[in-house]
Amino acid sequence: MVQANTIPSPFARLTATAPGASLVVAQLGQTLDGRIATITGDSKWINGQAALTHLHAIRAAVDAVVVGVGTVIADDPFLTVRHVPCPACQPARVVIDPTSRVPLDAKIFNSDGARRIIISATDAATPDGIERLVVPTIAGRMAPLAILAALQAAGLTRVLIEGGAATVSSFIDAGALDQLHLLVAPLLLGSGKPGLQLADITRIDQAIRPHTTLHPFADGDVLFVCDFTQDTR
Repeated sequence: MVQANTIPSPFARLTATAPGASLVVAQLGQTLDGRIATITGDSKWINGQAALTHLHAIRAAVDAVVVGVGTVIADDPFLTVRHVPCPACQPARVVIDPTSRVPLDAKIFNSDGARRIIISATDAATPDGIERLVVPTIAGRMAPLAILAALQAAGLTRVLIEGGAATVSSFIDAGALDQLHLLVAPLLLGSGKPGLQLADITRIDQAIRPHTTLHPFADGDVLFVCDFTQDTR
């Protein structure tokens, strides 16, 4: 069921969650036809400035921002809070890296006072100031719930799964998300890299139907806030 853009605000769950309580939010930006990049991998900028500001506001409200190693290698993001006025709100920056292939000169490892964490399958030496959490793999993959348990044990309970699309999809499939913030831009690419790719279903009544609110942005993007704790089936 879709509600109009009135109440609650996109940040209602984030602001209502008590410190120390678990909350897992993901975000994904895409086109109207569900693409996150062109066939060449170009993705800047699918979504507009309002969407970017919204993403940074989520970062400022969580303990940790998590991305997969593929996102670090492809985009080399900062994962810092820069587009909202909260200079002290710098969450831990976390990369899921099962086989320890992340470049240690990546921007997420810049020394600026924020925690920097690698989640890998085996213990290995890391530069001073970079933490490593070991999570076993199953068939070469780390279970999202095991990743969240490791982060919670490290004191990080409010978590943003920022990318890429495969990582976000894996957390949805595992039932590990409380919310998805899906930012849709008024663009049609017609081809390119798809966004969410979930486990196959055979019947419509098997579809996930999260309670969803819509929030149009002034520059044309529309935010869908999908609450997986409230299934409307």
